[in-house]
Amino acid sequence: MRIAVDAMGGDFAPQNVVAGAIGALRSNGKITRLFLVGDTARVDAELKKLNYSDPRLQIVHASEVIAMDDPPVQAVRRKKDSSMCRAIELVKRGEADAIVSAGNTGALLTAAHLKLRTLEGVERPGLACLIPAPENVFVLMDVGANLEPSPAILVQYAVMGSLYSQQILGYRTPRVGVFSIGTEEMKGNELTLETYRRLKQTNLNFIGNVDGHDLFSNVAEVIVTDAFVGNAVLKTCESALRVMSRWLKDELRKNPLRMFGALLAKGAFQALRRKADPDEYGGAVLLGINGICIKAHGASSAKAVQSAIRVATEFVESHFNDRIVEEIKRSNAQLPQAQTPAAQPPLPATA
Repeated sequence: MRIAVDAMGGDFAPQNVVAGAIGALRSNGKITRLFLVGDTARVDAELKKLNYSDPRLQIVHASEVIAMDDPPVQAVRRKKDSSMCRAIELVKRGEADAIVSAGNTGALLTAAHLKLRTLEGVERPGLACLIPAPENVFVLMDVGANLEPSPAILVQYAVMGSLYSQQILGYRTPRVGVFSIGTEEMKGNELTLETYRRLKQTNLNFIGNVDGHDLFSNVAEVIVTDAFVGNAVLKTCESALRVMSRWLKDELRKNPLRMFGALLAKGAFQALRRKADPDEYGGAVLLGINGICIKAHGASSAKAVQSAIRVATEFVESHFNDRIVEEIKRSNAQLPQAQTPAAQPPLPATA
């Protein structure tokens, strides 16, 4: 199993990326080769700092870096020797099975789509992320790839998200919902109404609309929407979690009795923190491209990078893309009217 890692992508690269890659190599014996793609001198300096060497580790030099604020399309076209593009090319040439990057989201989506192309039958790739809820973990898709998808594309997202839930998360028959403004069938805009109609014709375990009130109520394991809504939901959840954490700390520190109670409940707080910690989930997965592509958070810690590499190995090991091709063919056969012309490059969102 061979993983290419964009060593220069992210707010804390290459330090956290290199440390995370080392953690992945130490914990995962299935990795046969890990490419750290980036400035050789800087990457090597981090390895020496951590006093680490491994015959499975290989540095691939790249002289350029796509910055987090670079315009995605222009950056991919102009910075051909960037660490991100070089890492993706390793997958394209068959030298690596997956790419992991914490870099510019729009650039990663654009480069992966242009260089790797989509899988057979897939119109456009979509970015899927995991969101923990009290009783389950659900797949939210799309959170950053397509701002204006068609109903046919959302149906494909439902198929791919359902596979993610089955193959990686272990849900036997994941429930699929459409994110809308109400649970009633007639609620929503043109996109959600037509997506609802088409999903009813599939063999998926479709449960109907899911609105914001029920997002964390264990009603679905897969929720599909467009990138504008999905990205807004994801960032709202992240923001709400930070605010609630700060409020809780402030309230607990107001008097000694509360602080003593917090000490007694330390184990519960730690368990809650682990469940809500985004570093545990390894970032978002770009589903539908001819390769495995994991987008880690821009501010990823070493732990988050290690988790992202773990997720990449899980997808490679499960032969996930082969299953996508099979299921998309089956879905397209059920819904011939959903087939459309060849895929176009995605409209990158700033996730």
